[in-house]
Parts: sequence; C-alpha cells; structure tokens
Amino acid sequence: MSNIQKRILIVDDDDEIRELLEFDVSQSGYFVDTARDGLEGLNKALNNSYDLILLDVMMPKMNGFDVAKNIRQAKLAIPILMLTAKGTIDDKTEGFDCGADDYLVKPFDIQEVLLRIRVLLRRNNVEDDTNSLSDEILHVGDIQIFPETLECVVVNKKTKLTPTEFEILYSLMQHFNNPVTLATLLDEVWGYDSSDDVRMLRVHVGGLRNKIEPDSKKPRYLHTVTNVGYKLTPFAEG
Repeated sequence: MSNIQKRILIVDDDDEIRELLEFDVSQSGYFVDTARDGLEGLNKALNNSYDLILLDVMMPKMNGFDVAKNIRQAKLAIPILMLTAKGTIDDKTEGFDCGADDYLVKPFDIQEVLLRIRVLLRRNNVEDDTNSLSDEILHVGDIQIFPETLECVVVNKKTKLTPTEFEILYSLMQHFNNPVTLATLLDEVWGYDSSDDVRMLRVHVGGLRNKIEPDSKKPRYLHTVTNVGYKLTPFAEG
C-alpha cells in the first residue's frame, strides 16, 4: 500500500509535540494537516477528507474524547489514533467507547506511532485491496454485519460498531464455533502480535459485548476461552 497520497490530520495543543509529529509523519511520505485545539480539529475533520487522525485528549475548547464522539456521530469511519498522557484503563476504555481505533500513551516512540499509522491505514484500505468486503456474505447464525455502514444486526437488534469492533467481530465470524487465540486476533485486526496490546483487545471485546449481547455479563455469543482467547457462536447459548 502506498502512503504517498494519504492525508493525516494531527490535533494537539502542545506546539512542540505537534511540530515533532508533523515533521516525522510528513518525512514518512504522508500529507499532513494540523489543528491546535479540539474544536479546530473537529471542524477540519468534518469539512475535509483525511485518511487518519492523530488526536490528543487534553485540549482547550473541546477534548479529544468529544472530538472522536462527534466524528463518529457524523458517520465518518476515519481511523482515529489517540495520543495522550491519560493512560489508565478507564481512560483507554473511554477513548474506545468514543470511537478511537488505537491508543498510545505519551511519552511515545515515534517509530511506534508510524507503525500504528501504517497498520490503521492498511486496515482502512481493505476496500481498495479486495474490492470491498460488501461483496462477501457476512451472515452467520443470528449475526449479520454490514461493512459499508459498520452496522451489526443480532436477531432484530441493530447497532453501530466502531471500525475496530467491526474488525474483531468479522475476524471471529470467519472462525465461528472455534476458539481464536489472542495472538491471532491481534494479528488479524491490528496486523501484529504484541502482548502489550492484549489489554487493549480485551477493552474492545468488552465494548463489542455491550453492543451484541442481551446481557454482557452473561455472554450468549462472544465467549471467553480461558488461556486461549475468544469464540463466537452463531446462535445464542444459555
């Protein structure tokens, strides 16, 4: 996948960090635009075409969580990578719930940022590489997913998924009724297997359960397989 024409928006109120990111990301061949606060970032995201957004959390005028939430409410499926000093599990959960696809805690290694950018762009470029998932049959048992809208229907319940939740569910549907290891999910969804990201995966799975399960505390479709990973059953159990 070529990154020459990929457009990235960097939203951060810290001049030093924003300028560092702008330099390194542009040096990697991407077109870079920037915003100095959350409101400016949201306005640019809604009125321009970007392939990915690097988004700080703690910013004036509008924080990154609200920016991400507004982007998703506008039905934009732009990959969002949050870069923030707020690194607790609760912060990450809030970020993912607002629609973030990935999350890195400051201080970060710029090479790690560039890796995450490449992975997110590769995932979002599936329609260019495979002529769109919409041509596939994405209906297993009680569960049906719609790639173009990132919607999921379980029995008669329709819900909107984040891009990452969609990727996880799609991966599990390809292996339905069989346990899928954590390493396999990380590789299929993020493009790499890192034990450091298992917690991130678990947070996303929790968010997915909240959307597809009648009772997320008593899963009937998305089951944990102890010491292995997860399994999706096409029909409700329990």
